[in-house]
Amino acid sequence: MLGRNFGLLFVLLSGAVASQVPLASFSSSDSSTENLPTDSQLFTPLESLSYVRDSEFSILGHPSFPRHSVRIKKSSFCDSTVNSYTGYIDIEARHLFFYFFESRNDPDTDDVIFWTNGGPGCSSSLGLFMELGPCRVLDEDGAKFHPESWNTNANVFFIDQPIGVGFSYAEYGETVGTTEEAAKDIAAFVAIFFENFTKFKGRGFHMAGESYGGRYLPLFAAAVYDQNPRLIEAGLTPINLTSVMIGNGMTDWETMTPSYYDMACTSASVDPILDINTCVAMKNIIPRCQKWVREACVDIYDSINCRAAMDFCDTAFSASFWASGANPYDISGPCNGTVQTTLCYPVTVQISNFLSRPDIRSQIGVDLHTSIPTNFSSCSNDVSKAFGRTQDIAHSSKEYVAALLERGVRVLIYVGSYDWICNWVGNERWSKALEWSGHQEFASQDLRDWHISGVKAGVTRSAKGGLFTFATVEGAGHMVPYDKPTQSLVLVQRWLAGEAL
Repeated sequence: MLGRNFGLLFVLLSGAVASQVPLASFSSSDSSTENLPTDSQLFTPLESLSYVRDSEFSILGHPSFPRHSVRIKKSSFCDSTVNSYTGYIDIEARHLFFYFFESRNDPDTDDVIFWTNGGPGCSSSLGLFMELGPCRVLDEDGAKFHPESWNTNANVFFIDQPIGVGFSYAEYGETVGTTEEAAKDIAAFVAIFFENFTKFKGRGFHMAGESYGGRYLPLFAAAVYDQNPRLIEAGLTPINLTSVMIGNGMTDWETMTPSYYDMACTSASVDPILDINTCVAMKNIIPRCQKWVREACVDIYDSINCRAAMDFCDTAFSASFWASGANPYDISGPCNGTVQTTLCYPVTVQISNFLSRPDIRSQIGVDLHTSIPTNFSSCSNDVSKAFGRTQDIAHSSKEYVAALLERGVRVLIYVGSYDWICNWVGNERWSKALEWSGHQEFASQDLRDWHISGVKAGVTRSAKGGLFTFATVEGAGHMVPYDKPTQSLVLVQRWLAGEAL
């Protein structure tokens, strides 16, 4: 999810001991290319997840990544039909928590999906337990089997990142406040995992997420792609980065912000929400905001002027909407509760209660550390503020999308039609304007309907055989897999299979 104030979040145990089974000689890396070992005999992979126990962590590492290691344990707390695992990515004093679920179809051949929620500062437990995971926590009875999970045909990771999110933490008060810094740790983790569990080597790898994931994912994917030459040089197997899937993403703040006028004052999604006087004032301010943001944040970045421009334009386009009481994640109805207490969805409270239980924390191996709150929080205001101080959201990720496309990495932009905060209008605008070799083909196409069993599911356009695809999901809000689980799963299944929508 994404919060107001330029991505500043609106919301914002018992540990397992290290295993003594065949351990991968594991320590992970910074991104330096200097002195990478090239002798494969220096490293013995764990190879099979069957060695991983439920009573203690197995420790994974690699000499090419001396600063990183991964702890992983079996955790059968969610979906009894598949093997599931939890653990930590350890970067010296920083520790990132993750969940991993094998595919319900064929874990030995199916692709791998990496998922992150946004914020910045929201836990991917929201994606796991509310949206696309193999189980959902919808009430006080705890986790229940979810038949339309994305692990129907894929092995799926969920990660709490950066440090300070969910069960992730730092021992000495370290913080991460930029997407660039967060990307380094993600790339190292991906390399370590694939190198240790050899059956996944060469498997199609898809990096997915939503909301502020639109800022994260292009940089995370670029870090994974750019790391491959160093892996090859060190005698390792490159990651088969196949695609990026961004749901309701905040990829380009400059384009997204003026689109709030379209969503609140026109029939782009639902009937106009705001009164005529407010909408006229918003319309008149669009040119000024576009000019100021372009000059202060894009053409020449000036942190003081950029902050002033962002504050002014955010107030101009957002204040009236927030005052309306409408749900910023689904403008077809009011917010249920408040953004601060429930994110407009009371189910988030149930998820927090579930992950606050000592027995659940013990089962999944959450570290006992004073910086992990006893009461679980879906989103961290501290992380949100850290990203706000660096004005991370002012830096567009769209050029990373273009660069990935030019290197043959497929990109899917999907958007629920009822979302306001990361809406389809803004996402369509930046994707149509994106400069890349398929720009003319992509931008010249009209949107066409896509269907499931003969029923319209949304509209779409694509170019270069589906290399770049934009799609809406009709009737969904910010969290497409939550609102439209069937459409969401079919969308992903077709994408993984390389089929046109």
